[in-house]
Amino acid sequence: MKSLSVLFFVLLLAGACRERPVAVQPGFITVCNPVNLNYRFQLDSPSRREAADPTVVEFRGVHFLFASKSGGYWYSNDLVGWNFVETDEIPVEEYAPTAIVLGDTLYFLASSREKSTIYKSADPLSGKWQVAREELDMPVWDPAFFVDDDRRLYLYWGCSDRDPLYGVELDPGNSFSFIGTPVALIYANPAQYGWEVPGDYNTLRATSPWIEGPWLNKRNGRYYLQYSGPGTEYKSYADAVYVANEPLGPYTIARHNPFAYRPEGFAAGAGHGSTYTDAYGNYWHIGTITISQKHIFERRLGNFPVFFDEEGTMYADTRFGDYPRIMPQKRIGSLEEIFPGWMLLSYRKNVTVSSSVDTLPSVNMVDEDIRTYWAAAGGSDREWAAVDLGEICAVHALQINFAEHNTSLFGRAEGLRHRYVVEHSDDGQNWQPAVDRSENVHDNSHDYIQLPQSLRCRHMRIRNLEVPGGHFALSGFRVFGLGSGEKPAAVRGLEVVRNADDRRSVKLIWAKSAGATGYNIDFGTAENRLYHNYTVYSDTSVTINSLDAGQAYFFTVETFNENGVTAGIEVVNAP
Repeated sequence: MKSLSVLFFVLLLAGACRERPVAVQPGFITVCNPVNLNYRFQLDSPSRREAADPTVVEFRGVHFLFASKSGGYWYSNDLVGWNFVETDEIPVEEYAPTAIVLGDTLYFLASSREKSTIYKSADPLSGKWQVAREELDMPVWDPAFFVDDDRRLYLYWGCSDRDPLYGVELDPGNSFSFIGTPVALIYANPAQYGWEVPGDYNTLRATSPWIEGPWLNKRNGRYYLQYSGPGTEYKSYADAVYVANEPLGPYTIARHNPFAYRPEGFAAGAGHGSTYTDAYGNYWHIGTITISQKHIFERRLGNFPVFFDEEGTMYADTRFGDYPRIMPQKRIGSLEEIFPGWMLLSYRKNVTVSSSVDTLPSVNMVDEDIRTYWAAAGGSDREWAAVDLGEICAVHALQINFAEHNTSLFGRAEGLRHRYVVEHSDDGQNWQPAVDRSENVHDNSHDYIQLPQSLRCRHMRIRNLEVPGGHFALSGFRVFGLGSGEKPAAVRGLEVVRNADDRRSVKLIWAKSAGATGYNIDFGTAENRLYHNYTVYSDTSVTINSLDAGQAYFFTVETFNENGVTAGIEVVNAP
């Protein structure tokens, strides 16, 4: 069932794209990371948006999304359009909230160093909650509930650069009292596991990692205990997983780790999240995307499909993790089933703008880095930006990523919104309408738009009409579709060199592929299980520092450009 907001956008766009339609878009709906939400401005300085540490649970056929310090929570009927519930009846200003469904009631718990209170609601759509347990046996940070098939209830928690993650059984019939003593389940081991080493590229060897954000799933009798590290401010922020035969262990590290990992691309990071199922039984992992420029906790959310292979290996497929993906209407078995093949057309293309702040040039909006942005000289309706795609392309979708420059906004308020129009042109002189957001009332700062009809054009222009505050600014003016040329050549001569002094590290070198815009390095611990992905634009070498020192790895490199993807033709072993 499509949300009303999605239907409204489709009808609105249909009226705006009548000029030169090429073809009606296929009968599916796509989404794109970061998740298209009304991320809230935080209550303290500096002015910036944030949402992180997400929990998604399904209750009475509706998915509810809770995230840190958001002033409320969201719900969705289709995992495409999200509606916000503002409430002050639960501690929505705390970090890492979690929830669990027990019978006909939804229970909520957030992080606390002083007193952990559990709340309950039979009607969370109303925003009404009651206290279910005033104070747990001890305060917990980064909590996560789990209810087993036998209805026994467990609590997991932990967030520290010193202490382990813990778990304990709860007695739901006795006000959630602890049953027994909490059990230490997972300790950090960065000397062995490269993904636990801090830094954007796992290079801060002398710094202790933050091991945090547990989450538990059960499948086919096995328990998958997930945790995040090395720190929320790093692009390497990822979720790894241990497995056990009992909910309180003992747990053993899974061979494939981290299971949710996206260290590069426009929106990097996949850590501290939750893994849940949709209406068709598909698994998804929603995690934290890092920006961490205005503030260490400036963050967004990303949603990735999760699969289990025949050996029970759990992995989130983050390949093309910030490109459009189809929201499935059936059970799927691979990313290929939901990847529409729409490629990025705007990367490092020529940009012209109305004006710029000297230190924030226009190239920042097409460099595929959410941490950089272009800012116009002001926020008036005279500001605009145009991208020359270089040739006539078939444009299928847009993602408009707004940045907050010189804002003085805090919290949620009526009237916050971006209003704008997008136009297209063949010659950069004569413009036709593509998207009309002149009457927009939603405060979504990563606005993803699937066009109801594909457009053939060379130029795309966005004209500002209104900003919530500050300057008109874009971290990404991203255009998706297909060019008219050939796919890139395959990579040949891949060299893989494991660091003999530090087996957590490996260097890859390859010859430049003719026509390639970028490269996806697919790797894993078996030749037929290349579940990790590392995206590289332009460069033809990379050092990856996130390996398990005690395992062999296999690598291949696929190429991509505006016309499609070419698979890797050789798999190279790093013993």
